[in-house]
Amino acid sequence: MANLTEDYPLSPGDIYGPAQPKPIRHWFRRVFVGALWAIVIVHLYALALRFVPAPGTVLMAQRALAGEAIRKDWTRIEDISPHLPRAILGGEDSRFCDHRGIDFEAVQDALTDNAQGGKRRGGSTITQQTAKNVFLWNGGGYARKVIEAWFALYTNIAWGKPRTMEIYLNVAEWGDGNFGAEAAAQARFGKPAKDLTRREAALLAAVLPSPNKWRVDPPGEYVSSRAATLMQRAEVIRTSGYDACLKL
Repeated sequence: MANLTEDYPLSPGDIYGPAQPKPIRHWFRRVFVGALWAIVIVHLYALALRFVPAPGTVLMAQRALAGEAIRKDWTRIEDISPHLPRAILGGEDSRFCDHRGIDFEAVQDALTDNAQGGKRRGGSTITQQTAKNVFLWNGGGYARKVIEAWFALYTNIAWGKPRTMEIYLNVAEWGDGNFGAEAAAQARFGKPAKDLTRREAALLAAVLPSPNKWRVDPPGEYVSSRAATLMQRAEVIRTSGYDACLKL
């Protein structure tokens, strides 16, 4: 008599039946574990940036994909003229040294002004802008704002004030594919960032809200006027010690 198991070998399906689809909770578990790993990796990356230069940003990638030539040259804060961070503090975040990553007073003021129908304004700190530049993308949306706020609080502790400003000065966009103070100083004034004068630093700070719209070379009436204001504010920042945390 023929041996049925030898002539007609059985498959697992013949014994156990057809394979059952994996339950939804299995896939949910995999997605959840993957998301946890992604969160851990991003936070470890943030910790690493306390010691190593940021290799790039989402915005740099977007500009490169659009065909722009990206120019950046990581520069220590000690090798950047102190006039530049002071002008930026004067224009963007005068309470930088006092808040913990988010200036809740400025946020409340912005919400009040916007609710009253005045000129729309934001309340983002230098820390929030740096977090957005390094980890996130441009554009609005509450989801991005929530993530930005968390990373501002986290990096304020992980990096500290001097390192946060140093990263900001190296990843901020200054138009025409120039990212960071060194690339901007070389492109606009033909000199290293450490040699920027008070007015040159103020001009660079003046265009930061819209670096691809407003020009430094030559500056228009608005940019010149704003730069003059920022020079005055930078002097107040210096004499009042609002930049003390940067140890310039």
